Amino acid sequence: MVPAAYDDAVTPEQLRDLVRTAVGAVVERGTLAVAVPDDVVVERPRNPDHGDYATNVALRLAKPAGRPPREVAEAVAAELRAQPGVAEVDVAGPGFLNIRLAQGALGRIAVEAVTAGEAYGRTDTLAGQRLNLEFVSANPTGPVHIGGTRWAAVGDALGRLLEASGAEVTREYYFNDAGAQIDRFARSLMATAHGRPVPEDGYAGDYVGDIAGQVVAAEPGVLELPEDEQQERFRERGVELMFAEIKRTLADFGVVFDVYFSERTLHETGALEKAIARLRENGHVYEADGAVWLRTTDFGDDKDRPLVKSDGEPTYFAADCAYYLDKRTRGFDKAVIMLGADHAGYVGRYRALVAAVGDDPDANLEILLGQLVNLVRDGQPVRMSKRAGTVVLLEDLVDAVGADAARYALARASVDQQIDLDLDLWSRQTNDNPVFYVQYAHARISSVLRNAADLGLGLGQAGDVDVAQLVHERENDLLRALGEFPRVLTSAAELRAPHRVARYLEELAGTYHRFYDVCRVLPRGDEEAGPLTTARLWLCAATAVVLRNGLGVLGVSAPERM
Repeated sequence: MVPAAYDDAVTPEQLRDLVRTAVGAVVERGTLAVAVPDDVVVERPRNPDHGDYATNVALRLAKPAGRPPREVAEAVAAELRAQPGVAEVDVAGPGFLNIRLAQGALGRIAVEAVTAGEAYGRTDTLAGQRLNLEFVSANPTGPVHIGGTRWAAVGDALGRLLEASGAEVTREYYFNDAGAQIDRFARSLMATAHGRPVPEDGYAGDYVGDIAGQVVAAEPGVLELPEDEQQERFRERGVELMFAEIKRTLADFGVVFDVYFSERTLHETGALEKAIARLRENGHVYEADGAVWLRTTDFGDDKDRPLVKSDGEPTYFAADCAYYLDKRTRGFDKAVIMLGADHAGYVGRYRALVAAVGDDPDANLEILLGQLVNLVRDGQPVRMSKRAGTVVLLEDLVDAVGADAARYALARASVDQQIDLDLDLWSRQTNDNPVFYVQYAHARISSVLRNAADLGLGLGQAGDVDVAQLVHERENDLLRALGEFPRVLTSAAELRAPHRVARYLEELAGTYHRFYDVCRVLPRGDEEAGPLTTARLWLCAATAVVLRNGLGVLGVSAPERM
């Protein structure tokens, strides 16, 4: 038998639909002459005394309707009060609608979360968008440093978020395996293999010796070759070995790309020449001082940019033009690129090249800039890596705090904020460590569900649980928090802000702990389990689903035991 509460069930998404329906009814009756909005904001009020949810729809409609906001609010409220699952609707302040749901209506959220499982929270908000997400893109001249590590954590989380909102995402790594920095890398390897100091502009660190030794081991006669041939062998083999290590390190961190794109292929396939030809056809290329230039100042850049230098060599910017066109040729609607703050000056010229090829920089390009990461231990900055010599590496961070804590810590702050990451804090197994706090909530619930199973108690069928039993203040707090999860994922994806998911999870964990402290879930001693026991088990299971799904978006595990 299906409990009566199911007839009155209202989830946050359904409530948004109810508000739109109420507005539509008022418009159809002729009370308001406005367009029914496609989107309606329904939020949890900060003060629970104001109801379960609130909406500002009347304030938004008042001006186009030419009516006082409170008058509009009263008209919409009258329609909402007649809807099943809605207990009270009050008009507050200048015209806000405070909505209180019928007893047990919130409980439906727990049933929906458990029933949907991994799909709970996912939406189709960004359906139809094909996005190319480029992040990390460290040159294959050294291991992934701490700045690249931040982009690995945030970029991978963002990719998961965008997919959870319905977008089709391709994660792409662009490695610069052509040009002067690769020449310096090859000369550094060659010098090290011969036991000579690396060139002044070369690369240092133990990893250079490691790679050089692997090249010699793979090609024992390489040091006997003429110098130009030696350099080419160290270039080709060294880049191959270095990039294999980069991919391995990222994979160990849980970050795997769909596409690894080589800059060198742009030179070898004639893509650069085709890109320059297209820009020339569009009338934006000119020649001066023996070089070929793109007139980027026509599109807001502070100066024109060279495509081909006076010695005939193409510039990095020319490769960028070819690479962007390659992405568009592959059918992507938008190129989303993550860069460090030191590349801020790059934004103007990239937007200019997108405009120069005939695209809209606002529609087809998005560049996200991220700030630096500083590591701190014992109150002092950590500046050196044993392996790299001058920088801290991804592996150093993982060794210090673990992959889960590293990913969570890096994704937890907005990318436009500089992070001072306290290694002591993030390595603790205590509640002041945010990732431990969230993971412990999931482990605690898992323990409750295991203990319930030991007692012969389970969830049973979704249609049999009486969600109307969940009327305690702490239960309703938890249900409202669970109902917010889809909206949190959607807004985090639209704002490119994975940190919103982390902060939400911490609030949810706290809400669960407060619920557990005052609402006994399992019977004690000779107590009989009843409908309330089952309803609370569903609530616990729903919280576990949301914690697990949220941590999954961040690429962090949800342990069942800690």
